[in-house]
Amino acid sequence: MAGSALAEAFIANQSPLLRYLRARGAGDDAEDCLQEMWIRVEASTDHVVGDALPYLYRMAHNLMLDHYRAAHRRQGRELSYRQDIQGGDGDADDAPAAERILIGRERLRQIDRVLAGLGPRTEYVFRRHRVDEIGQREIGVELGISLSAVEKHLQKAYRAIAAAQRALADGNDPTPAGRERIDGQR
Repeated sequence: MAGSALAEAFIANQSPLLRYLRARGAGDDAEDCLQEMWIRVEASTDHVVGDALPYLYRMAHNLMLDHYRAAHRRQGRELSYRQDIQGGDGDADDAPAAERILIGRERLRQIDRVLAGLGPRTEYVFRRHRVDEIGQREIGVELGISLSAVEKHLQKAYRAIAAAQRALADGNDPTPAGRERIDGQR
């Protein structure tokens, strides 16, 4: 029954405990600490505690310190890892490798050719929606077509792009001329 008294004290003082954690510098981890406290309180059914509130505040303080120490160790490991892998000061070069850039550009050109092969209206609808982030309804008003027609153009483009991506993954040419060669071989 001592555990239930501790649980009752926790529930009754949840907000003050959260404020305590935040005031002591737990920041974004305050709610995580509080959740971990609850788990520990629920697990301590056989623990006899004389005065529950000071016990809970001490528990909150210790958990906050544990989170701080774990974060500090994690930062140290990450810094060490970056220095070991990259050498020097650990600053990572966020730029992708030249090969990846070339592959990405080539794939983009292939997707552009696939879109161009779908017809000007489908290509326009797709680019307005996905690149310019214009809503489907607004595109329909621009072109004087129904929302359903806009959706059909988008579906056509999505299917073609998905097929092109599958073809690229298989090492095939996704462009209309490439598809004709593939279809002619079957």
